[in-house]
Amino acid sequence: MSGKLEGKVAVVTGGNSGIGLATAKRFVAEGAYVFITGRRPAELDAAKKEIGSNVTGVQGDVAKLADLDRLFAQIKREKGKLDIVFANAGVAELAPLGEITEEQFDRIFDINVKGLLFTVQKALPLIPDGGSIILNASIVASKGNPASSVYSATKAAVRSFARTWTMDLKERKIRVNALSPGPINTPAYDRLAQSGPAGRQMLESIVNRVPMGRFGTPDEIARAAVFLASDDSTFVTGTELFVDGGAAQV
Repeated sequence: MSGKLEGKVAVVTGGNSGIGLATAKRFVAEGAYVFITGRRPAELDAAKKEIGSNVTGVQGDVAKLADLDRLFAQIKREKGKLDIVFANAGVAELAPLGEITEEQFDRIFDINVKGLLFTVQKALPLIPDGGSIILNASIVASKGNPASSVYSATKAAVRSFARTWTMDLKERKIRVNALSPGPINTPAYDRLAQSGPAGRQMLESIVNRVPMGRFGTPDEIARAAVFLASDDSTFVTGTELFVDGGAAQV
């Protein structure tokens, strides 16, 4: 039986861990050929081994436009097209108002907003009409969590891109959607759990705000990404799909 993404070519930025890695695995399982990117070569190699087949790892930083040019030149050379873009790479840093530094602001916006924008713009010449672009946003675009103003603002920008790019690309029937995860079990949360009582207390307070009473898994986000990438969602564009256990809904 063929998969939902049979014959498709996809790119997943930040595909070397967490949500990106889980999504790359799902895309391959559904029949796609996937290019993954990551900044750290060792992690990228490990991710490639874990995915197994139909995957190419390209080392690079989405905030560096020359790295993006190199990525898309390789995809063009090897596959000639790109049906699915999952602009997933992003960073989260916390700092309360009054303690935000210019360096922090620039770093988070460079990766989460500038990097995402130019990932999509530079991919466009390779995307056939009817392709699918998925932007990894977050429930923080809708919720006011303490010490997260810069990170939340980047994700609000990502949500806005899904709306405006839907209009920019409507003639080409390219669908653009935002995927907004709630709290997900990723390495960042593991580090928080191991950081001591304060970190564990923070995790507990996060879980308490999720109606389903638990963290989500990267694979639960990946399955939603498959839906947005596939023909199951041919009439879905410009939207924000929350996969958050109800955290931003009630």
